Amino acid sequence: MKFFVRKALHVLAAGIAVSLPACVQEVSGCTAAIVSARASASGRPLLWKNRDTSAIDNKVEYIAAAHPGELAFVALFNASDRDCLEAWAGMNSAGFAVMNTASYNLNDGKVPQKDMDREGYVMTLALKHCRSVDDFESLLSSLPRPMGVEANFGVMDASGAGAFFETGNDFFTRYDLADAADGVLVRTNYSHSGRPGEGFGQIRERNALELLRPYMGHASLSPSVFTEELSCSFYHSLHGRDMLAPDAEWIVDQDFIPRFTTTASVVIEGVVPAERIMEDSGRDYVMWTALGYPPCAEVVPVWCDPQGVDPELRGLEEDGTSAMCNRAKARKAEVFCAPDGNASRYIYIPALCGDKGYLSRFRRLNYETYAKLRRH
Repeated sequence: MKFFVRKALHVLAAGIAVSLPACVQEVSGCTAAIVSARASASGRPLLWKNRDTSAIDNKVEYIAAAHPGELAFVALFNASDRDCLEAWAGMNSAGFAVMNTASYNLNDGKVPQKDMDREGYVMTLALKHCRSVDDFESLLSSLPRPMGVEANFGVMDASGAGAFFETGNDFFTRYDLADAADGVLVRTNYSHSGRPGEGFGQIRERNALELLRPYMGHASLSPSVFTEELSCSFYHSLHGRDMLAPDAEWIVDQDFIPRFTTTASVVIEGVVPAERIMEDSGRDYVMWTALGYPPCAEVVPVWCDPQGVDPELRGLEEDGTSAMCNRAKARKAEVFCAPDGNASRYIYIPALCGDKGYLSRFRRLNYETYAKLRRH
């Protein structure tokens, strides 16, 4: 572990020095959850991230281990990140997985912005080196202060353990999945250990908890609940109902889980804890991936394997973007099409609803994708 810590510190420092100007802050936040094996339908733990960011072009890449002691991994990256330095969600060949949501109620603002937004580097380090939730805690403990982060890091490992680490520049607070009475932890863009009444995403957190409630206590949560329901739901907890009325034409895009800034939905499905993963057996667990605005996006399984990433998810287009993400972006433009400079604020309901709307079309397709893999 001491070697691992020294190596991690060296890599983090080098990565920051070289690439800090290219950092993309998760300014719009995200919605995320960790589900224990006892709460899932398959007996496998789940880790979900609905990614919101200003970086609208995303891709998925497999990264081989480059040095002895490192682990191979697959992860979600910004398409502009040609060197794949900043991972935003991913899993490695030891069965460890990590993601994050931005937090806005932990730090005091004393660290200059130029020294912030290092979350993607930290997650890349974790994927290269961590095998367990405890390893991730050791990594955070070893990093130089200030860490340059303000985030809720969600992690799980092949033993079935999971935790959120609410992490500021100089400290972190660990929330273990084992302590969650219903076997589920949810986070948005504030930290439960942070300053009360500050941060963002409280309504989205309540949206997620209400949508999950029917599944609580029944061991019935599955990846499709997250990609096809939560990431595609227009439920609003203040109104207590789904706001996507089929007879309406427009609704304001405000405080839903899927938003104009949503660029991906990812669910990492771990292994049954009793079946401890063997090194490099990367097809024992799956990263279900929807690139683009989830109501318009295809779900594709990804494995931690050199051939485990569909080429259309990868940044193989001439400009480094993903073909699948580009198609989803084109469909999203039909949903956010209000005139007079208001495209990002209003949802055009006819593009989503009805038999030919994107919601029903892609739900059918995605449920078929889930069923096909289950049959095999």
